[in-house]
Amino acid sequence: MDGSAPRPRELLKIAVDVARDAAATAHRMRAEGVSVAATKSTVTDVVTAADRAVERQVVDALRRVRPHDAVFGEEYGAGGPEAGAARVRWIVDPIDGTVNYLYGLPYCAVSLAAEVDGEVVAGVVRNVATGEEWTATAGGGAYRGGERLRCSGETDLSQALVGTGFGYDPGRRAHQARVLAELIPHVRDIRRQGAAALDLCLAAEGRLDAYYEKGLAAWDHAAGALVAAEAGLRVAGLGGLPPGPDLLIAAPPALFQPLHDRLAALDASGGP
Repeated sequence: MDGSAPRPRELLKIAVDVARDAAATAHRMRAEGVSVAATKSTVTDVVTAADRAVERQVVDALRRVRPHDAVFGEEYGAGGPEAGAARVRWIVDPIDGTVNYLYGLPYCAVSLAAEVDGEVVAGVVRNVATGEEWTATAGGGAYRGGERLRCSGETDLSQALVGTGFGYDPGRRAHQARVLAELIPHVRDIRRQGAAALDLCLAAEGRLDAYYEKGLAAWDHAAGALVAAEAGLRVAGLGGLPPGPDLLIAAPPALFQPLHDRLAALDASGGP
């Protein structure tokens, strides 16, 4: 086994090939009809047969081309070498926006990122319904359809269109709703579209000015956050912490601090 680190572009090519095939499978399974296979944290937090089938397809494809890498997925957890034994770890969300997928709403995606030594260096997000595809490599920029992306140039929080999302636990939703009710008078408007990876990509190209959410797992944001950061957004948690389950904020540099401070004052990272 070669211990040298692969180049981000090499990993991105693999990610794109695998994600495209996975998105095609998800699209076909949706056309054939989809049903709930299980629930996770609550009865509204659903898993479809397609989630499981697509993740298994991704894992199998990665193992064929990179058998010594680790894989961390939403549905099946960690696989491959033991923790710390592999320099490369793939992070996969087979269908981000499962509820949208279940209802036939065109806002769900395959998200696949590659970490090297704990740092995300390549990522792809592909919309299952539309075929839109966003890619990024660390230090190499973010792209959609060959066009390099730059985030919004908005500097006034009161004029910012801000995306967010909600968890599935009723107590968490109630807390997030209270935060939103206090935030909305201070921004242009709010959008809640149901797929964190796609929200981050929309922010990367300025179709949202900023985005925040509590409760995201690594598979929700690994690829999308890299796309956002490479498009010029600052992506972080509260108080200098890295983005994570407590809170993720993605905003242009001029908007980050005012949005951060407002969310901190509203205890956006608190609650259940």
